[in-house]
Amino acid sequence: MNASSFETLELLPATAPRQLFVLLHDAGGSAMDMMALATLIGESFSEAAIVMPEGVEAIHLGKTERQWFPTFELTDANHPERVARAVPPLAAFIRQQQERFGILQSDTALAGFSQGATMALALCDRHDGLVGRVLAFSGPYAAWPDKAPALTTIHLLHGQLDEVVPARLAQQGYAELMALGADATCDIASSIGHELHPALMAQAVHRLQTCVPLRFWRSA
Repeated sequence: MNASSFETLELLPATAPRQLFVLLHDAGGSAMDMMALATLIGESFSEAAIVMPEGVEAIHLGKTERQWFPTFELTDANHPERVARAVPPLAAFIRQQQERFGILQSDTALAGFSQGATMALALCDRHDGLVGRVLAFSGPYAAWPDKAPALTTIHLLHGQLDEVVPARLAQQGYAELMALGADATCDIASSIGHELHPALMAQAVHRLQTCVPLRFWRSA
């Protein structure tokens, strides 16, 4: 598996892009599942290139549903290893898109829902600064980070009523990040379950538009 293995959907601006967004769908889904978020981002950031890759792992032979890493007989023990193996080709893909559009790492954001969020968090942990922002919707860490990312801001967004990935995992992740001194936010929506809900998407855009990365304040 390599960067060229990914099929993509794209929303591109009329002029040369100044930001890059990469959006990762959940297991059992497709790039089209991220279109509502892509549309909102496109409306909010008119000069952004938005790329939605398809997961490279098939859920079932001959079916269209995709995933980022195998979930067959997935356990707490093998989860981190499976995620770690899927990170290098995703990192290569992001670098390829940055070079394609001439976009800086700091002007790149990576967003994911559920399994896609787990991938985004893992990539941030392994490749600090490859993207400037991570938006993790309703997805947990596969393994807790042991150091704070110095060059990436993390935004955790979750539904309080999520029965697939309990909201406490987002809260625990945020606590871990804070203990490490990371630049992170955590938004829990009280009446939302396991879904890429419009309220969470709107809050994500608000975070992007209003949160100045902590590293800029520290260097001032």
